[in-house]
Amino acid sequence: MSRRRILTLPSWLPVDAYILALIGTVVLAALLPARGTAAEVAGGASTAAVALLFFLYGARLSTAEAVDGLKHWRLHLTVLACTFVAFPLLGLASKGLVPYVLTPELQAGFLFLCLVPSTIQSSIAFTSIARGNVPAAICAGSFSSLTGIFLTPLLAALLLGSAAGGFSADSLLKIVLQLLVPFLAGQFLRRWVGGFLTRHKKVLGLVDRGSILLVVYTAFSQGMVAGIWSRVTPARLGALLVAEAVLLALMLALTWYGARRLGFDREDRIAIQFAGSKKSLAAGLPMASVLFGAHASLAVLPLMLFHQMQLMVCAVIAKRRSRDPEGAAKDPADAGDPADAGDPADAGVAEAGDPADSGSAAVPRAAASST
Repeated sequence: MSRRRILTLPSWLPVDAYILALIGTVVLAALLPARGTAAEVAGGASTAAVALLFFLYGARLSTAEAVDGLKHWRLHLTVLACTFVAFPLLGLASKGLVPYVLTPELQAGFLFLCLVPSTIQSSIAFTSIARGNVPAAICAGSFSSLTGIFLTPLLAALLLGSAAGGFSADSLLKIVLQLLVPFLAGQFLRRWVGGFLTRHKKVLGLVDRGSILLVVYTAFSQGMVAGIWSRVTPARLGALLVAEAVLLALMLALTWYGARRLGFDREDRIAIQFAGSKKSLAAGLPMASVLFGAHASLAVLPLMLFHQMQLMVCAVIAKRRSRDPEGAAKDPADAGDPADAGDPADAGVAEAGDPADSGSAAVPRAAASST
């Protein structure tokens, strides 16, 4: 049986153009931060961009598909428990690293990344490469993103306290107006705008990415003007990377061996591992801009580093699992062809649109490997 090859060019480092654009935006904000009137304009544009992002997330999410996916409820509950219970508990444990390993600001960002929902695109792509349950990965990522729209801001307000503005009426109103209202409006208007979004998803993908770049530029500009970057030393950044490596290793082990103890088969364990151990940069960046304000730059730094780390590590794991005899035995057409293991760089290409865009270009590429 002929198969469509995922691999185009061999690559072991999944760094795509968008990641480089994010890094370039941070450098631009460091060299030319927005000040005065320019800062006000950038702040207003950033607020509008966040509202637009969540409107698009709501308009893209198919409620019917999400409801249909409830048939595999044990898997989805397992992924949600990993994302919104196990991760936050580890994030709370990181308070023991202050002040000797992490500064309070970096620890707040570390905890915030533990509250962010899972990815969709890269979870699907890695699950496909490893010959796992791709439909389950699609539904699990969608449920996580939908739950995160409501749960992440509430958890941040409760667990981060004053670092995220506290659990006050003003902070809740800000969350409702900037995140929930646009999202619900998108869901309500989906029947009328869904076709347009599908036809123009490539253009709207650029809108997604451009909006997030604007949010990053505004957040890091505010941080530069406030002088908060002077508190971060290379040693602290190194310590943060080590802490994140330990966090990722713990979650990869928990999702894999925990799913085995719960009786899931190999395909389901793969979907649980890749959907339950990763965090969405696209969902976290706009949320941080709303929750942290002028301190958003330090809050999103741990998430940006973790995002790239998870892509690199999961790319290696997915390739190894694709050569697993247990998986190859279930798909004889794939056996003995390492080239079909997939290109890890493919997994990060569309990540910026992942909070609800389960129908973007990355999905057919991922699904193709299971045919």
